[in-house]
Amino acid sequence: MSQRTIVVVGGTSGIGLEIAKEVVARGDKVILTGRDQQRAVEIAASIGPDAQGLAVDISEPEAIAESLKPIEAVHGLVLAAIERDANTVREYDIARARRLVTLKLVGYTETVHALLDRLPASRETGIVLFGGRAKDAPYPGSTTVATINGGVEGLTHSMALELAPMRVNGLHPGIIGDSPFWADKPAAVLQGYESRTPGGALATMADIVGATMFLLDNQGVSGTSLYVDRGWRLT
Repeated sequence: MSQRTIVVVGGTSGIGLEIAKEVVARGDKVILTGRDQQRAVEIAASIGPDAQGLAVDISEPEAIAESLKPIEAVHGLVLAAIERDANTVREYDIARARRLVTLKLVGYTETVHALLDRLPASRETGIVLFGGRAKDAPYPGSTTVATINGGVEGLTHSMALELAPMRVNGLHPGIIGDSPFWADKPAAVLQGYESRTPGGALATMADIVGATMFLLDNQGVSGTSLYVDRGWRLT
């Protein structure tokens, strides 16, 4: 089987970085992106010769196409770039809301648009968009996050239809206990979520990596939103 090239947008830390590592570990090449060129290059070097780092800021959509010009053939795309945000209706911060909406919806779409001439029009081509369970389980301060993650689901459906036979799927993580964001939370906070999860254990970054690889590879799945939360909403 020939070596493929997978682009991981938001691949310099957290879950995106773990996905980039797995791509190389299974024998493919990865191009990981972050906002800072030097950091992206350094992270790629730490993975190995089959990893390349590239500076791309998807919160600035007008610059995305130019930033992606060094990329040649692409066989799969993972859009994992996120930002954390707490923004309530009562204390609404328009600038923060606009930035997050731009990054996650406009930035994701423009990234796909800019790479279309390098993405083969084939069922073998997989695109994975990262959303999140806040779209179904909002919490105080999740006004923007819940909204854009719902938007990712709509975007998944639209892209899957427009870009067929390429496959487009959404991945929506729940509470990921060992991720950088959650791992440092007080034990009592994590225990509260664990108590509501069937089996008493939260999903892990390895679970998300496995789900991402499944969506990249499985040619029978498109237009689907995959929840990775170990059944948290069942309890």
